[in-house]
Amino acid sequence: MKSANTVLKMKPRREEGMIAGHMEEILRQLGEDPEREGLLATPMRSEKALKFLTSGYETDLDSIVNGAIFNEKCDEMVIVKDIEFFSLCEHHLLPFYGKAHVAYIPNNKIIGLSKIPRIVDMFARRLQVQERLTRQVAECLQDLLDAQGVGVIMEARHFCMMMRGVEKQHSGTVTSAMLGVMRQRKETRDEFLSLVRQNALHG
Repeated sequence: MKSANTVLKMKPRREEGMIAGHMEEILRQLGEDPEREGLLATPMRSEKALKFLTSGYETDLDSIVNGAIFNEKCDEMVIVKDIEFFSLCEHHLLPFYGKAHVAYIPNNKIIGLSKIPRIVDMFARRLQVQERLTRQVAECLQDLLDAQGVGVIMEARHFCMMMRGVEKQHSGTVTSAMLGVMRQRKETRDEFLSLVRQNALHG
């Protein structure tokens, strides 16, 4: 079995029309007629949608960061919260979606704030499980910044639980990853959790 890190390095094949061709057969196996008017363009639309939803495999981290890491004498917590994300569960290829809250404690390096949501999207736009997605975002920031600590909390709802299986519409899943001082110091974790619980900023 390939490790998670090995899977991340793999690039999916992206030949035009390959997914659409398979989608036509899937429609037939579902009892549909891919030749009827409403479904004529569905295979190619599905291919385009799937390629977008899994575009994180082809996203280059260096191009996302684009040099936006700066030397700054700062050691206070930086937090970007309520980052919306959408992903696909690797078990059923159904969506899960929610919000991410990301914090780090700098070690004389900071990152442009807009880069943090972009990093979340890079990992979310892959076939995922929420637990791994949470850890990947935390480890990526830790590697980029050599931060004193990183914390990531993700809250999500999963269509594989809402539309099928147990069919629970209002249950949510919360995952967290704490690295460095965020894991070692309870008071630092408590500060992060307190900031996440605060109401959103008002303009």
